[in-house]
Parts: sequence; C-alpha cells; structure tokens
Amino acid sequence: MGHPWAAASAEGAPTRLPLVLTALWAAVVGLELAYVLVLGPGPPPLGPLARALQLALAAFQLLNLLGNVGLFLRSDPSIRGVMLAGRGLGQGWAYCYQCQSQVPPRSGHCSACRICVLRRDHHCRLLGRCVGFRNYRPFLCLLLHGAGVLLHVSVLLGPALSALLRAHSLLHTAALLLLPWLMLLTGRVSLAQFTLAFVMDTCVAGALLCGAGLLFHGMLLLRGQTTWEWARGQHSYDLGPCHNLQAALGPRWALVWLWPFLASPLPGDGITFHTTADVGLAAS
Repeated sequence: MGHPWAAASAEGAPTRLPLVLTALWAAVVGLELAYVLVLGPGPPPLGPLARALQLALAAFQLLNLLGNVGLFLRSDPSIRGVMLAGRGLGQGWAYCYQCQSQVPPRSGHCSACRICVLRRDHHCRLLGRCVGFRNYRPFLCLLLHGAGVLLHVSVLLGPALSALLRAHSLLHTAALLLLPWLMLLTGRVSLAQFTLAFVMDTCVAGALLCGAGLLFHGMLLLRGQTTWEWARGQHSYDLGPCHNLQAALGPRWALVWLWPFLASPLPGDGITFHTTADVGLAAS
C-alpha cells in the first residue's frame, strides 16, 4: 500500500546548482548595471518626474521579483508531508515505486527532485525546483516580473550600447552583439565591451523567453491544463476561464500579479480536483 505520507529526506531535496548559477548570472547583470550607471554613460536622460517614476517602477519590479523567488523556493509542491494513504484507491491513483506511495491524479515523479509533485507541471531548470500545485502562482508572477526587470535593465544599458555604436562601425557592433565570445577570444574587443554585450544579449533573450513562457502558461491557465496534459490533449479539468483562474491563483487572481504577499488561498488541496464531468453533473 505504500507509505501514508512522503517523509522529508535528503533524497528529495532539489539540487542547488541551478539556483547558484542563476544567482551568479543575476550578480553579473547587477554589477554591469551598477558600473554603467555609476562609472559609465549613466542612465538615459530623463526629467525629474520621469526619473522618479522610473525609480518607483524599478523598486516595484525588484520587490515583486525577489518576493516571488522567495515564495517559489519556500513553497514545497511535492507530496512530502501530505497524508495520502487510503484516499484514492480505485479512483485513478497511481503507485510510485520510487517514492513507494500512492499518488493522486495530475501528480508525477520528478527524477531531478526525486519525489512526486502534486499537480506537476514541469521542472524549472533555472531555479532547480518543480512547478506544481503550491508554487504555480509565484512561478507565473516570476515570468511576468522577470520579463519586466530584464527589459528595464536593457533600457538602462541603452546609453552604454549607444556609445559603443558611435565608437565602432555597425558591422563591428553587430558582430559583438551576435558573437561576443568570439570577439573576445580574437582580441577585437575589451573585457568591458564584451561584458556589456553579453549582459545585453542575455537580458534581451531572457525577457523574450519569460514573455513566451508567460504567454504559453497563460494559455494553459485559462484552459485548466498542466504542460503534461496539454501535450497529451487532455481537457478533463477545464472548468471555464474564471474557475480555472481561481483554482490556480485563488479568489484574488486579478490582484496576485501586483504583490507576492497578497493573501489568495487556493480552493483545493492539490489532491482532488473538480472535473468537467463534475460540472456537467451539477448543472444537470
């Protein structure tokens, strides 16, 4: 019958290497931005009101980004500590031989986290943790504010990039932006120019990836699907856009994007979910 709950253990602890690498990249971006703003060309020329609004926007984006990162890492989406014994016999539950436990529908085992995850969507490689029932909200907000922060950083680095364009030919600058490592290894650019190009490239690429991820998961959110269910064409849990938003983000789904610590409790427990058939029976 398996264990009644999944006990916490070192085996289920997510790897910290992706998180360390992501933190190092964020530190490089922050240092380059500080260098450009303090010792380089500085921020884009703005009036006092526009500068105050830009600072307020930066503070808002940064607080949301850091807050959602903390919530995402602190929220454990796995079956660890969840009572499961005897709750799903004969109701479509599966047995996980790695965890030695019954697991509910929409859950799955993650080979990286080495434990089953409730309403598993996918494993986030950048943060080294699965996206599941308890941390889906901060993950979505991370995509939104991550794209905003990266675009904002790109704008602040604009004057430095503009100065680089004026100092070199268009072909030289295009090669630097497209092939920064090659330009550095061949000695055609300085380390400072390489760092600017590398940070600008990764910020723009990261913003595009976050935006694409937000659009994709926004579609899944409105359809009430996980990535696994979308890949297999399953629509069993689609209760309509409004109910799907409430099921994933809580009753204040329209406001959770603005502040990570806004209370919006999820209506379910991650184990049982209403299906389209349930709604049809209730309507009849």
